Amino acid sequence: MFEKVLIANRGEIALRIHRACREMGVRTVAVHSTADANAMHVRLADESVCIGPPAARDSYLNMSAILSAAAITGADAIHPGVGFLSENADFAAMVEEHGIAFIGPSPEHLRLMGDKVSARRAAEGFGIQVVPGSAVVDPAAAAAEARRIGFPVLIKAAAGGGGRGMRLAHSEAELASQLPAAAAEAKAYFGDGALYLERYLDRPRHIEVQILGDGQGGVVHLGERDCSLQRNHQKLLEETPSPALDADARARLAAAAVGAMRQLGYKGAGTLEFLYRAGEFFFIEMNARLQVEHPVSEMVSGIDIVREQIRIAAGEALGYGQEDVSLAGHAIECRINAEHPVSFAPSPGTIASYHVPGGLGVRVDSALYQGYTVPPHYDSLVAKLIVHGAGRGECVMRMKRALEEFVIAGIDTTIPLHQRLVAEPDFIAGAYDIGWIGRFLAAP
Repeated sequence: MFEKVLIANRGEIALRIHRACREMGVRTVAVHSTADANAMHVRLADESVCIGPPAARDSYLNMSAILSAAAITGADAIHPGVGFLSENADFAAMVEEHGIAFIGPSPEHLRLMGDKVSARRAAEGFGIQVVPGSAVVDPAAAAAEARRIGFPVLIKAAAGGGGRGMRLAHSEAELASQLPAAAAEAKAYFGDGALYLERYLDRPRHIEVQILGDGQGGVVHLGERDCSLQRNHQKLLEETPSPALDADARARLAAAAVGAMRQLGYKGAGTLEFLYRAGEFFFIEMNARLQVEHPVSEMVSGIDIVREQIRIAAGEALGYGQEDVSLAGHAIECRINAEHPVSFAPSPGTIASYHVPGGLGVRVDSALYQGYTVPPHYDSLVAKLIVHGAGRGECVMRMKRALEEFVIAGIDTTIPLHQRLVAEPDFIAGAYDIGWIGRFLAAP
């Protein structure tokens, strides 16, 4: 097992990784920008190293600075968290070349599955249906491809996810105007401006499967997550199991995901994402890393996904099979962002008071504390509220209660929006799709 893990990330996910390491008896190194000098994971880690100014490109995307910090502190492994360099194959290769373990998939698998275009080809090779589309070579070729597959089309970043670099185009004129903006955003967030086009499916569900593979033949899934409640392609709420799937659809989806990862010989945690409509699944991408919404899978499975990532990266086998994985109850996660709940304007600032809900089946993943200043330089996610119940009805009621107790004062947050969402009849009935939030927010 590793002796010291460098956490190459920030915010709640950096704290989540620190906690897993601490419970395993592994020492931690926090790297941070000057804006994050007082962050909770920095205060709790065994060691910390400042790696640059606030801009992500000069700090959390600065590979040389991160590797230097690992060398200086003697870290024998690096956990990249989510976003930033977590799916960067070049970074993973550099880490390994320096004799340090990368807590994640191999560079080869990151190149294959981290790039959305090659991941689609791989999925087709595994016999999985994909949404029609192709890589963007230049604007003229993109227009020709859009005409072939039919408008509207989605423009997506080839090297990343989370809705960054994503645009919807209904015409050739919109496509031409959106391509440069999408490429610039993809370059800013992932260091790669490559794009691809995908046919836009009307009102599907966004369903994903959490898998763990040890690279030694062991692969299991931890069920599916329904991530259809999205605003501008950014997930707001996730739940497992999906209220849209019956037992047959659930079994087909899990078998396809596990079979593909077994053929690939995949090592680490990963998520295969699909659009689901009228009984059909269409593969759209794979996130070859930890997902923001991983806690709901942990709540129903009882498996610590971050701990498993660390064990697998240290060369350990899973040590259990699918028959040993028991998925019980229902879990929901609300992503709490530092944004105005109506205008969605960013709301950085100092936390005046902070009180988290508690009770049976309630979990909060957050790096906030009273007096902490939320910086304006990064993603607005500041907390994740996760609840578990014996069934979906109990889980929804528990989430309503927990949201009422959650207090974050000094900044605006999306807590009031989540309170509205979980009270909506459509949500309570599980009758929503990826466009539902847009229609809900536009309603008078």
